[in-house]
Amino acid sequence: MDTINTLFLLSGFLIALSVVASRISSMVGLPLLLIFLGLGMLAGEEGILGIQFDDYSLAFLIGHLALAMILLDGGLRTRLKTFRVGFKPALSLATLGVFVTSGVVGVFAMWVFDLTLVQGLLVGAIVGSTDAAAVFSMLSGRGVHLNERVSATLEIESGTNDPMAIFLTLLLVELLVGDIRGPLETAMFMVLQFGLATLIGLGGGWLSAKLLRWLDLAPGLYSLLALGLGFCVFGATSFLGGSGFLAIYLTGLMIGNQPGRHLNFILPVHDGLAWLSQIGLFLILGLLVNPSGLLEFALPAALVALALIFVARPLAVLLTVKPFFRFRWREIGFISWVGLRGAVPIVLAIFPVIGGVENAALYFNVAFAVVLLSLLIQGGTLPLMARWTKVEVPLGVTPDHRGPLGILPENDYEMFVYKVDNQDLDDVPIRLLRFPSGAVISALFRQHAMLHPKGSTRLKPGDVICVIGRSEDLPALNRLFSGDAKLKRERAFFGTFTFDGDALMKDIAGVYGLTLSPGESEMTLAEFVSLRVGGHPVVGDDIDWHGIHWVISEMDGNRVTRVGLRLY
Repeated sequence: MDTINTLFLLSGFLIALSVVASRISSMVGLPLLLIFLGLGMLAGEEGILGIQFDDYSLAFLIGHLALAMILLDGGLRTRLKTFRVGFKPALSLATLGVFVTSGVVGVFAMWVFDLTLVQGLLVGAIVGSTDAAAVFSMLSGRGVHLNERVSATLEIESGTNDPMAIFLTLLLVELLVGDIRGPLETAMFMVLQFGLATLIGLGGGWLSAKLLRWLDLAPGLYSLLALGLGFCVFGATSFLGGSGFLAIYLTGLMIGNQPGRHLNFILPVHDGLAWLSQIGLFLILGLLVNPSGLLEFALPAALVALALIFVARPLAVLLTVKPFFRFRWREIGFISWVGLRGAVPIVLAIFPVIGGVENAALYFNVAFAVVLLSLLIQGGTLPLMARWTKVEVPLGVTPDHRGPLGILPENDYEMFVYKVDNQDLDDVPIRLLRFPSGAVISALFRQHAMLHPKGSTRLKPGDVICVIGRSEDLPALNRLFSGDAKLKRERAFFGTFTFDGDALMKDIAGVYGLTLSPGESEMTLAEFVSLRVGGHPVVGDDIDWHGIHWVISEMDGNRVTRVGLRLY
């Protein structure tokens, strides 16, 4: 009984401390996952609490469970439209990129640690993939809003590159222990990892989404059912020889992109589960490492980490993305920098321990050191690098609160809540607002008192307005209620003047004295900018032409709807 009570006390204390420590992360700019790892080490055998934990099999199980929940949540929050711009380069990075990274790091590790080629390549394979937990956490938690091309590539890559890393790690472990597969068996193993995961993940996810939408459950049960179905897909795929990690990510993707009221109950709960998984996983991995053992490999492991960050990752991005896809050099630079390593390399480093590989402690401690330096160097400088490489775009105005009304099964009406921050709306009657035709004001709050809004009601700064509308009304509503500070940031980035994407180039050319070819004269501004940008345009794409800086400021799906112009 005392053991159980102690377990509850320590686990509760560490989880609570980790949550409180998240405030430190936001205050000092230290990556949150690094804090979780540090707390785990402080609580470990050589730390303050002196907790003895060396059960690698249990850590391996917890790692799989936590990563599965993190990837499920990541899939739930990934919009299918992002695959339009990010899937192909992400797939290239998740396969060829991991292979190149592992090879370069492996050769370097062979030289640094005086290992055989296979042993060195095993080090490279373990640290070769980016980590979904680290990438999702950094991109969502550091207040950095990247352009869609870059963010989609990084998120999809981190969710899909585990099969290649697992394949290479298992293959090299088998070579070292003498259990060598034949070439045909090896090829079949790789095909099964990707093929089964894709088939079962998409199929199981589609069926799960239909079931969740069809069932009428108590609100709290939708998230449990989604989690249960995701674990079923993970287990079935792994049992048949596929990658459960890729499968559960695709399952989350299919569930998250099926509209319905169930998502309103699933997403908030899974957000909490993903955070709990990250905290638990990194605490356990922190408990597992001994600082004294880590220090033994510190210097050569630091050299491997630096080679990974400054040589292997940039080279992999340069070889597998730049020649085949329309990325600008500054985007290539940022993607090269944000090759974050996290829990996955440490979990993969447990494979040699369980498999009985010689010098297994080396692989584990090197992986841990690489993760620490990756989170510290790459994760700690992420906002700075985003600004320096100019891949950050202003965070658009969004409602303070929004929620569906549950009236229609699809394209439901929602309640959008805005606070009036725009000084241009001061003392303006409601009837003069340029409101979307399908949206109406349902309530207005002033100094905590609810007013019945009429056409003659004049707005005041600080008023809280409740608007009923649909998601397609959001662009117009966001522009209407955009606060002065946000307007200044947007104008500084997109330009003082914005034009509708349907404006004709010949009209704009007449205003600014531009010279156009006969074909360009009949184009719309959206067509002209999309052609000049090339590939799939995204918000933040820009061109310099005839003394004007043109920046895409708003899109509706694949269509450019507004373009900012800044004279220079």
